[in-house]
Amino acid sequence: MKTSISQQDWKDRAAQVLPAAGFGNFDPGLIIREGKGSRVWDEDGNEFIDYLIGSGPMLVGHGHPEVLDAVQEQLGKGLTFFTNNARGIELAEALVEAVPCADQVRYVSTGGEADMYAMRLARAHTGRDKILKFEGGYHGMSAEALMSLAPKTLINFPQAVPDTAGTPEGVRDNMLIAPFNDAEFVRQLIAEHADEIACVIVEPLQRLIPPEPGFLQALREETQKHGIVLVFDEVVTGFRLAYGGAQEAYEVVPDLCTLGKVIGGGFPLAAIAGRKEIMDHFDKAVVGEKGFTFQVGTLSGNPVASVAGLKTLEILKRPGAYDTIRGHGERLMAAFANALNSQGVAHQIVGDPVLFDVVFTENPVKNYRDVLKGDAAKAKVFNQSLRESGILKPDSKLYTHLALTEADLTQTEEALDRAARALVA
Repeated sequence: MKTSISQQDWKDRAAQVLPAAGFGNFDPGLIIREGKGSRVWDEDGNEFIDYLIGSGPMLVGHGHPEVLDAVQEQLGKGLTFFTNNARGIELAEALVEAVPCADQVRYVSTGGEADMYAMRLARAHTGRDKILKFEGGYHGMSAEALMSLAPKTLINFPQAVPDTAGTPEGVRDNMLIAPFNDAEFVRQLIAEHADEIACVIVEPLQRLIPPEPGFLQALREETQKHGIVLVFDEVVTGFRLAYGGAQEAYEVVPDLCTLGKVIGGGFPLAAIAGRKEIMDHFDKAVVGEKGFTFQVGTLSGNPVASVAGLKTLEILKRPGAYDTIRGHGERLMAAFANALNSQGVAHQIVGDPVLFDVVFTENPVKNYRDVLKGDAAKAKVFNQSLRESGILKPDSKLYTHLALTEADLTQTEEALDRAARALVA
């Protein structure tokens, strides 16, 4: 059933007041009206099975009744206070209990903020300036993070390529860029610059790409050897790969990690977590004026986000939750492969059952440059066919989640068969 204002009307209105007619996130031509469980509806009433799930936060589905009840109860008690509150403290306790590297937690509102502060903490702790990151790794919107995120010009490592206008030239001088999954290159780079590097920041599963065996262990060994802070960006992988995140799944514990998405249950909430001696730089009484890292945020530890996160984590901690999510993903990965193999389409299924995508290439995908070699035109046709079949799939990864049903999976399998045929039509 259509709403009184059509999607086209909303798009026209957006074009008048929003740059590029959107929020800067997903396709601005899609305007979502509501979501429930595993599905969303646009402003024209078109229904989609949702594999975008808000770019990851809605791991238990849209409008989970227990989450809604927890939020509703808190709404009557207050929205935000700019002070400590009990719910935020309870959530911090849950994060410290779950996350192997976490002695303490400091809240912010977005994952990008968390990554920015993690890099700043590392600089404060080590007294060094350089940041080592990996080409194709996403760590938010800070000037450091927007170096070699998605470079169109591929230059020699370890030089950095700015991804956005407005970046001071001096930022590039303090960035070192390495290829993901190349442990030997990282060893050599750290050996050359060890006394200058404050931290190595890495997505333990970079976008789609899993770490090669031994890669994360090598990062841990090299950073420990040289007194460098190892930061895992777990904004995506935290509470998704496992309850304890990538640290639990891959059995490698960093010094700091950043968390977001799932921990806010759909509300703006993120955190930096890590070893007390590093987190102490947020406490002037411990480190003094020179070592103090200033951090403040109006909505940090917001009680509404905290109760949504607490209830989401409670649901995920129940027996069988991760088996269910992984089972959905394994079935979908097989469906992708079966559909494309049946049409003789060269491809690689890249990722983990909880988040993955297809790259249209014959070659293994181990880093950002391998992804670039994929056939983007085929990906566009494939994704558009899925959208036309009522499957809301992001352009860069597909999130599996707890709310998916047997009917959703069957409909998706049928849509995948149609999308594969569209590639050879």
